[in-house]
Amino acid sequence: MGDRWQVEVDRGVCIGSGMCVSSAPDGFTLDTARQSHPTEPETDANDDVLAAAEGCPVEAISIRRSGGGAVVFPPEEPGA
Repeated sequence: MGDRWQVEVDRGVCIGSGMCVSSAPDGFTLDTARQSHPTEPETDANDDVLAAAEGCPVEAISIRRSGGGAVVFPPEEPGA
């Protein structure tokens, strides 16, 4: 079994660009207020979800390994 990720969107930061839905249509949806939501709060690790997080223009998407594991995205600042 591969890694599982917890995916979160900070809706206070999300601007509703929809880039996440374009990059990972199975991983994200936009609600009627154009706020992004992960389709599932936990998912198998996959390149599309990572690309969506990396492509978010305001870095509203965060990913960490399930079970309180290491941060996958955004990368932690050195010395933080």
